[in-house]
Amino acid sequence: QVQLVESGGGLVQAGGSLRLSCAASGGAFSRYAMGWFRQAPGKEREFVAAINWSGSNTYYADSVKGRFTISRGVAKNTVYLQMNSLKPEDTAVYYCAAANTLRLVTAPEEYMNWGQGTQVTVSS
Repeated sequence: QVQLVESGGGLVQAGGSLRLSCAASGGAFSRYAMGWFRQAPGKEREFVAAINWSGSNTYYADSVKGRFTISRGVAKNTVYLQMNSLKPEDTAVYYCAAANTLRLVTAPEEYMNWGQGTQVTVSS
């Protein structure tokens, strides 16, 4: 059974940093593309960052470019999201997702496995 488990969320002041982790199990995740999405109260789920199967290619939403970094662990079944210079508008539930493809994908409909989400709250 495919499972994605996020961790690392919490409360941080504006300008601070958090590192989210996503541990994947139950599938050949070393060959999967992975992504992070977020959803704020009353808003649609939005793309944050994505990484291809090898970690050689990444892509970011304009709103987080230069502040967030997505990476994969050595075993490829763990994905991280390093978030620096956090802003109150980054407050949301952050979701990890996996897509059974070697290429980098950004559309949520291409991801078939999702974690339960982790709350990130940035205070001003």
